[in-house]
Amino acid sequence: MAKAGEKSVGGGKRGLKRKAAAEAPQEAAVSGDGAAESGVQPPQAAAFPPGFSISEIKNKQRRHLMFTRWKQQQRKEKLAAKKKLKKEREALGDKAPPKPVPKTIDNQRVYDETTVDPNDEEVAYDEATDEFASYFNRQTSPKILITTSDRPHGRTVRLCEQLSTVIPDSHVYYRRGLALKKIIPQCIARDFTDLIVVNEDRKTPNGLILSHLPNGPTAHFKMSSVRLRKEIKRRGKDPTKHVPEIILNNFTTRLGHSIGRMFASLFPHNPQFIGRQVATFHNQRDYIFFRFHRYIFKSEKKVGIQELGPRFTLKLRSLQKGTFDSKYGEYEWVHKPREMDTSRRKFHL
Repeated sequence: MAKAGEKSVGGGKRGLKRKAAAEAPQEAAVSGDGAAESGVQPPQAAAFPPGFSISEIKNKQRRHLMFTRWKQQQRKEKLAAKKKLKKEREALGDKAPPKPVPKTIDNQRVYDETTVDPNDEEVAYDEATDEFASYFNRQTSPKILITTSDRPHGRTVRLCEQLSTVIPDSHVYYRRGLALKKIIPQCIARDFTDLIVVNEDRKTPNGLILSHLPNGPTAHFKMSSVRLRKEIKRRGKDPTKHVPEIILNNFTTRLGHSIGRMFASLFPHNPQFIGRQVATFHNQRDYIFFRFHRYIFKSEKKVGIQELGPRFTLKLRSLQKGTFDSKYGEYEWVHKPREMDTSRRKFHL
Protein backbone atom coordinates (compact mmCIF):
# COMPACT_ATOMS: atom_id res chain seq x y z
CA MET A 1 0.00 0.00 0.00
CA ALA A 2 2.85 2.35 0.84
CA LYS A 3 4.38 1.78 -2.59
CA ALA A 4 1.08 2.46 -4.28
CA GLY A 5 0.73 5.66 -2.24
CA GLU A 6 4.21 6.74 -3.22
CA LYS A 7 3.40 6.21 -6.90
CA SER A 8 0.25 8.30 -6.63
CA VAL A 9 2.14 11.10 -4.88
CA GLY A 10 4.85 10.97 -7.56
CA GLY A 11 2.19 11.12 -10.26
CA GLY A 12 0.64 14.14 -8.55
CA LYS A 13 4.00 15.94 -8.50
CA ARG A 14 4.46 15.28 -12.19
CA GLY A 15 0.96 16.58 -12.86
CA LEU A 16 1.76 19.79 -10.92
CA LYS A 17 4.95 20.24 -12.96
CA ARG A 18 3.06 19.84 -16.23
CA LYS A 19 0.43 22.32 -15.11
CA ALA A 20 3.08 24.86 -14.12
CA ALA A 21 4.87 24.42 -17.45
CA ALA A 22 1.58 24.95 -19.32
CA GLU A 23 0.74 28.08 -17.33
CA ALA A 24 4.23 29.56 -17.74
CA PRO A 25 3.81 30.62 -21.40
CA GLN A 26 0.42 32.19 -20.58
CA GLU A 27 1.98 34.24 -17.76
CA ALA A 28 4.82 35.27 -20.09
CA ALA A 29 2.30 36.38 -22.70
CA VAL A 30 0.35 38.38 -20.14
CA SER A 31 3.52 40.06 -18.88
CA GLY A 32 4.52 40.79 -22.49
CA ASP A 33 1.14 42.40 -23.24
CA GLY A 34 1.41 44.46 -20.11
CA ALA A 35 4.86 45.66 -21.11
CA ALA A 36 3.59 46.57 -24.58
CA GLU A 37 0.63 48.51 -23.10
CA SER A 38 2.91 50.40 -20.69
CA GLY A 39 5.17 51.41 -23.60
CA VAL A 40 8.18 49.48 -22.36
CA GLN A 41 9.80 47.40 -25.09
CA PRO A 42 10.40 43.74 -24.20
CA PRO A 43 14.04 42.70 -24.07
CA GLN A 44 15.43 41.44 -27.39
CA ALA A 45 16.59 37.88 -27.81
CA ALA A 46 20.24 37.45 -26.98
CA ALA A 47 22.62 36.74 -29.86
CA PHE A 48 23.77 33.18 -30.29
CA PRO A 49 27.18 32.48 -28.75
CA PRO A 50 30.09 31.73 -31.12
CA GLY A 51 30.31 28.03 -30.29
CA PHE A 52 26.55 27.46 -30.32
CA SER A 53 25.32 24.60 -32.51
CA ILE A 54 21.60 24.15 -33.10
CA SER A 55 22.10 20.52 -34.06
CA GLU A 56 23.05 19.73 -30.44
CA ILE A 57 19.51 20.50 -29.26
CA LYS A 58 17.78 17.15 -28.82
CA ASN A 59 14.21 18.41 -28.61
CA LYS A 60 12.89 18.54 -32.18
CA GLN A 61 10.40 21.37 -31.64
CA ARG A 62 12.92 23.47 -29.75
CA ARG A 63 15.55 22.81 -32.40
CA HIS A 64 13.16 23.90 -35.16
CA LEU A 65 12.23 27.05 -33.23
CA MET A 66 15.86 28.01 -32.66
CA PHE A 67 16.71 27.35 -36.29
CA THR A 68 13.83 29.60 -37.42
CA ARG A 69 15.07 32.38 -35.14
CA TRP A 70 18.59 31.96 -36.44
CA LYS A 71 17.40 32.23 -40.05
CA GLN A 72 15.43 35.38 -39.24
CA GLN A 73 18.49 36.87 -37.59
CA GLN A 74 20.61 36.07 -40.64
CA ARG A 75 18.06 37.69 -42.97
CA LYS A 76 17.94 40.86 -40.85
CA GLU A 77 21.72 41.15 -40.78
CA LYS A 78 21.97 40.60 -44.53
CA LEU A 79 19.24 43.17 -45.27
CA ALA A 80 20.85 45.73 -42.94
CA ALA A 81 24.24 45.26 -44.62
CA LYS A 82 22.63 45.62 -48.05
CA LYS A 83 20.87 48.88 -47.08
CA LYS A 84 24.07 50.25 -45.57
CA LEU A 85 26.05 49.45 -48.72
CA LYS A 86 23.36 51.06 -50.90
CA LYS A 87 23.46 54.29 -48.87
CA GLU A 88 27.25 54.37 -49.11
CA ARG A 89 27.13 53.93 -52.90
CA GLU A 90 24.51 56.69 -53.23
CA ALA A 91 26.65 59.00 -51.10
CA LEU A 92 29.78 58.38 -53.20
CA GLY A 93 27.91 58.74 -56.52
CA ASP A 94 30.23 58.29 -59.52
CA LYS A 95 33.18 57.61 -57.22
CA ALA A 96 31.55 54.42 -55.91
CA PRO A 97 33.61 51.27 -56.53
CA PRO A 98 32.28 48.79 -59.13
CA LYS A 99 29.88 46.13 -57.94
CA PRO A 100 31.57 42.82 -57.12
CA VAL A 101 30.98 40.01 -59.60
CA PRO A 102 29.06 37.15 -57.93
CA LYS A 103 30.84 33.82 -57.78
CA THR A 104 29.28 31.13 -59.94
CA ILE A 105 30.38 27.71 -61.12
CA ASP A 106 30.84 29.14 -64.63
CA ASN A 107 33.19 32.00 -63.77
CA GLN A 108 35.07 29.83 -61.23
CA ARG A 109 35.77 27.29 -63.94
CA VAL A 110 39.06 25.39 -63.79
CA TYR A 111 41.37 26.57 -66.57
CA ASP A 112 41.68 24.14 -69.47
CA GLU A 113 44.99 23.95 -71.33
CA THR A 114 43.15 23.24 -74.60
CA THR A 115 41.28 26.55 -74.58
CA VAL A 116 41.30 27.92 -78.12
CA ASP A 117 43.18 31.14 -78.89
CA PRO A 118 41.88 32.72 -82.14
CA ASN A 119 45.38 34.02 -82.96
CA ASP A 120 47.09 30.65 -82.48
CA GLU A 121 48.81 29.46 -85.67
CA GLU A 122 48.36 25.81 -84.77
CA VAL A 123 44.60 26.26 -84.40
CA ALA A 124 44.44 28.11 -87.73
CA TYR A 125 46.37 25.28 -89.43
CA ASP A 126 44.09 22.61 -87.94
CA GLU A 127 41.00 24.49 -89.13
CA ALA A 128 42.43 24.77 -92.63
CA THR A 129 43.10 21.01 -92.86
CA ASP A 130 40.31 19.36 -90.84
CA GLU A 131 37.25 17.55 -92.19
CA PHE A 132 35.13 20.74 -92.23
CA ALA A 133 37.60 22.82 -94.25
CA SER A 134 35.75 22.19 -97.52
CA TYR A 135 32.54 23.55 -95.99
CA PHE A 136 34.15 26.67 -94.51
CA ASN A 137 36.01 27.28 -97.79
CA ARG A 138 32.59 27.18 -99.49
CA GLN A 139 33.54 24.26 -101.70
CA THR A 140 30.53 22.17 -100.56
CA SER A 141 26.98 22.99 -99.52
CA PRO A 142 25.32 21.03 -96.70
CA LYS A 143 22.84 18.29 -97.52
CA ILE A 144 21.51 16.42 -94.48
CA LEU A 145 19.90 13.01 -94.05
CA ILE A 146 17.78 12.60 -90.91
CA THR A 147 16.72 9.13 -89.80
CA THR A 148 15.73 7.28 -86.64
CA SER A 149 16.33 4.03 -84.82
CA ASP A 150 14.45 0.91 -85.92
CA ARG A 151 10.67 0.99 -85.53
CA PRO A 152 10.35 4.56 -84.23
CA HIS A 153 7.29 5.80 -82.39
CA GLY A 154 5.28 8.91 -83.16
CA ARG A 155 7.15 11.31 -80.89
CA THR A 156 10.52 10.51 -82.46
CA VAL A 157 9.12 10.75 -85.99
CA ARG A 158 7.58 14.16 -85.27
CA LEU A 159 10.89 15.39 -83.83
CA CYS A 160 12.70 14.39 -87.03
CA GLU A 161 10.06 16.09 -89.17
CA GLN A 162 10.37 19.29 -87.15
CA LEU A 163 14.17 19.17 -87.36
CA SER A 164 13.87 19.00 -91.15
CA THR A 165 12.01 22.35 -91.08
CA VAL A 166 14.81 23.90 -88.98
CA ILE A 167 17.80 22.64 -91.02
CA PRO A 168 17.61 23.65 -94.71
CA ASP A 169 18.06 21.00 -97.41
CA SER A 170 17.47 18.13 -94.98
CA HIS A 171 15.58 14.96 -95.84
CA VAL A 172 13.85 12.48 -93.53
CA TYR A 173 14.08 8.76 -94.37
CA TYR A 174 12.98 5.73 -92.39
CA ARG A 175 15.51 3.03 -91.46
CA ARG A 176 13.52 -0.02 -92.57
CA GLY A 177 15.85 -2.28 -90.63
CA LEU A 178 19.06 -1.16 -92.38
CA ALA A 179 22.30 -0.97 -90.39
CA LEU A 180 24.10 2.37 -90.25
CA LYS A 181 27.16 0.86 -91.95
CA LYS A 182 24.96 0.18 -94.99
CA ILE A 183 23.25 3.56 -94.86
CA ILE A 184 26.49 5.61 -94.82
CA PRO A 185 27.78 4.41 -98.26
CA GLN A 186 24.38 5.17 -99.77
CA CYS A 187 24.46 8.67 -98.26
CA ILE A 188 27.94 9.31 -99.67
CA ALA A 189 26.84 8.09 -103.11
CA ARG A 190 23.90 10.56 -103.03
CA ASP A 191 26.14 13.51 -101.98
CA PHE A 192 24.86 13.86 -98.43
CA THR A 193 27.31 15.79 -96.23
CA ASP A 194 25.90 14.82 -92.80
CA LEU A 195 23.87 12.05 -91.21
CA ILE A 196 21.67 12.60 -88.14
CA VAL A 197 20.24 9.58 -86.30
CA VAL A 198 17.70 10.13 -83.49
CA ASN A 199 17.52 7.18 -81.09
CA GLU A 200 14.71 6.49 -78.65
CA ASP A 201 13.98 4.51 -75.51
CA ARG A 202 10.47 3.82 -74.17
CA LYS A 203 8.92 5.94 -76.94
CA THR A 204 11.01 8.97 -75.96
CA PRO A 205 14.01 10.38 -77.90
CA ASN A 206 17.09 9.87 -75.76
CA GLY A 207 20.11 10.00 -78.10
CA LEU A 208 21.49 11.65 -81.22
CA ILE A 209 24.30 10.55 -83.54
CA LEU A 210 25.81 13.19 -85.84
CA SER A 211 28.22 11.93 -88.49
CA HIS A 212 29.99 14.18 -90.97
CA LEU A 213 30.44 12.59 -94.40
CA PRO A 214 32.45 11.23 -96.07
CA ASN A 215 35.41 11.18 -93.63
CA GLY A 216 33.85 11.89 -90.24
CA PRO A 217 34.05 12.68 -87.39
CA THR A 218 31.06 11.14 -85.59
CA ALA A 219 29.63 12.51 -82.35
CA HIS A 220 27.28 10.67 -80.01
CA PHE A 221 25.07 12.77 -77.73
CA LYS A 222 22.64 12.00 -74.96
CA MET A 223 19.36 13.82 -75.61
CA SER A 224 17.00 15.04 -72.87
CA SER A 225 14.30 17.64 -72.14
CA VAL A 226 12.72 17.24 -75.58
CA ARG A 227 9.80 19.57 -76.28
CA LEU A 228 7.93 19.49 -79.56
CA ARG A 229 6.20 22.56 -80.98
CA LYS A 230 2.78 21.75 -79.57
CA GLU A 231 4.26 21.35 -76.09
CA ILE A 232 5.81 24.85 -76.00
CA LYS A 233 3.67 27.58 -74.46
CA ARG A 234 3.24 30.89 -76.27
CA ARG A 235 5.08 29.61 -79.33
CA GLY A 236 5.01 31.44 -82.63
CA LYS A 237 3.70 30.34 -85.96
CA ASP A 238 5.42 27.54 -87.86
CA PRO A 239 8.83 28.49 -89.29
CA THR A 240 9.19 29.60 -92.87
CA LYS A 241 11.57 28.13 -95.47
CA HIS A 242 14.10 30.96 -95.06
CA VAL A 243 17.67 29.97 -94.18
CA PRO A 244 18.12 30.77 -90.46
CA GLU A 245 21.06 32.36 -88.73
CA ILE A 246 23.10 30.20 -86.36
CA ILE A 247 24.55 31.17 -82.97
CA LEU A 248 27.23 29.09 -81.23
CA ASN A 249 27.96 30.06 -77.61
CA ASN A 250 30.77 29.06 -75.22
CA PHE A 251 32.54 26.40 -77.31
CA THR A 252 35.96 27.42 -76.02
CA THR A 253 38.19 24.31 -75.88
CA ARG A 254 39.64 22.34 -78.80
CA LEU A 255 36.99 19.67 -78.30
CA GLY A 256 34.24 22.28 -78.06
CA HIS A 257 35.61 24.02 -81.15
CA SER A 258 35.29 20.78 -83.14
CA ILE A 259 31.72 20.25 -81.92
CA GLY A 260 30.82 23.85 -82.78
CA ARG A 261 32.22 23.50 -86.30
CA MET A 262 30.25 20.29 -86.69
CA PHE A 263 26.99 22.08 -85.82
CA ALA A 264 27.88 25.03 -88.05
CA SER A 265 28.40 22.73 -91.05
CA LEU A 266 24.72 21.72 -90.91
CA PHE A 267 23.53 25.15 -92.07
CA PRO A 268 24.21 27.06 -95.31
CA HIS A 269 26.62 29.99 -95.32
CA ASN A 270 24.30 32.83 -96.32
CA PRO A 271 21.36 33.22 -93.91
CA GLN A 272 18.26 34.98 -95.17
CA PHE A 273 17.78 37.78 -92.65
CA ILE A 274 14.34 38.58 -94.00
CA GLY A 275 13.06 35.40 -92.33
CA ARG A 276 14.20 36.68 -88.88
CA GLN A 277 14.88 33.10 -87.71
CA VAL A 278 17.83 32.00 -85.61
CA ALA A 279 19.02 28.58 -84.38
CA THR A 280 21.06 28.64 -81.16
CA PHE A 281 23.45 26.04 -79.75
CA HIS A 282 24.34 27.31 -76.27
CA ASN A 283 26.94 25.39 -74.27
CA GLN A 284 26.74 25.75 -70.49
CA ARG A 285 28.58 23.38 -68.14
CA ASP A 286 28.98 20.86 -71.01
CA TYR A 287 25.22 20.80 -71.69
CA ILE A 288 24.28 22.03 -75.16
CA PHE A 289 20.88 23.73 -75.26
CA PHE A 290 19.20 23.98 -78.66
CA ARG A 291 16.57 26.67 -79.28
CA PHE A 292 14.91 27.97 -82.42
CA HIS A 293 13.53 31.52 -82.32
CA ARG A 294 12.07 34.23 -84.46
CA TYR A 295 12.90 37.79 -83.46
CA ILE A 296 10.32 40.55 -83.82
CA PHE A 297 11.10 44.26 -84.15
CA LYS A 298 8.74 46.06 -81.78
CA SER A 299 10.33 49.45 -82.40
CA GLU A 300 13.64 50.94 -83.49
CA LYS A 301 15.18 50.12 -80.11
CA LYS A 302 13.16 47.16 -78.80
CA VAL A 303 13.32 43.62 -80.14
CA GLY A 304 11.37 40.61 -78.89
CA ILE A 305 11.92 36.90 -79.52
CA GLN A 306 9.38 34.18 -80.12
CA GLU A 307 10.27 30.52 -79.70
CA LEU A 308 9.23 28.31 -82.58
CA GLY A 309 10.47 24.91 -81.41
CA PRO A 310 11.50 22.18 -81.11
CA ARG A 311 13.85 22.37 -78.13
CA PHE A 312 16.15 19.81 -76.56
CA THR A 313 19.36 19.42 -74.56
CA LEU A 314 22.45 17.48 -75.66
CA LYS A 315 25.31 16.00 -73.61
CA LEU A 316 28.38 14.78 -75.49
CA ARG A 317 29.21 11.13 -74.83
CA SER A 318 31.93 10.42 -77.39
CA LEU A 319 33.68 11.79 -80.47
CA GLN A 320 34.86 9.20 -82.96
CA LYS A 321 37.27 9.54 -85.88
CA GLY A 322 35.82 8.65 -89.26
CA THR A 323 32.26 7.55 -89.87
CA PHE A 324 30.14 5.49 -87.50
CA ASP A 325 31.82 2.23 -86.45
CA SER A 326 30.85 0.99 -83.01
CA LYS A 327 33.13 -2.07 -83.10
CA TYR A 328 36.44 -1.00 -84.64
CA GLY A 329 36.14 2.79 -84.51
CA GLU A 330 38.92 4.97 -83.10
CA TYR A 331 37.69 7.46 -80.53
CA GLU A 332 39.16 10.94 -80.06
CA TRP A 333 37.29 11.54 -76.82
CA VAL A 334 35.04 9.45 -74.56
CA HIS A 335 33.22 10.73 -71.50
CA LYS A 336 34.25 8.73 -68.42
CA PRO A 337 32.27 10.07 -65.44
CA ARG A 338 34.34 8.50 -62.65
CA GLU A 339 37.62 9.82 -64.03
CA MET A 340 36.54 13.15 -65.55
CA ASP A 341 33.76 14.40 -63.26
CA THR A 342 35.98 14.77 -60.21
CA SER A 343 35.31 18.51 -59.91
CA ARG A 344 32.12 20.49 -60.44
CA ARG A 345 34.18 23.33 -61.93
CA LYS A 346 35.89 21.22 -64.59
CA PHE A 347 34.32 21.39 -68.06
CA HIS A 348 35.41 19.90 -71.37
CA LEU A 349 33.63 21.97 -74.02
